[in-house]
Amino acid sequence: MKIFLVGVSCVGKTTIGKHLADWIEYQFIDFDEEIEEYFLMPISKIKAQFFSERSFRTEACKILKQITEQNGDSVVALPPSGLMDSYWRILKKSDSIIIVLKDRPENILDRITFFDEDSMPIHKELTPKERVHCLKDIKRDMTYFGKSYSRAHHTVDIAGLGIEGSVGKIINCLQEKPDILTI
Repeated sequence: MKIFLVGVSCVGKTTIGKHLADWIEYQFIDFDEEIEEYFLMPISKIKAQFFSERSFRTEACKILKQITEQNGDSVVALPPSGLMDSYWRILKKSDSIIIVLKDRPENILDRITFFDEDSMPIHKELTPKERVHCLKDIKRDMTYFGKSYSRAHHTVDIAGLGIEGSVGKIINCLQEKPDILTI
């Protein structure tokens, strides 16, 4: 069984996904890392080689298809665009569960992480003006990607929950359908 986690940037897909995978003894896969490994360069440099985000996703679908065809159980963290166009065409044919992680924009802002052009995290203290700007961007992303997120099997609201609480809520959601996950 494959469990795909999707949501806006910094909602917690990777952190929660790793803990979920450990808890249920599944493999964890970060789709962005798989893309970087395939192309042998950071995401920002890969995307610069493509005309558009859509053309980038079309090429990255090769990697997503490999992931869906792999044997074994895994939790996969997808990018915010994980349920759009070419990605969605692959995922809707797969035997998998898709879960959207949802949180309040203010909580996401508090977890925001910035990366340099080599995909290395950098520390940046936001000014009040930058916080307002980032909060608007997060809300805009939630609206934009929200249309595609309606395709998911489940939406799990993790607002106010820590990592363990979020993982527990996902497991409870999955256990509501006993044929999906038994722990």
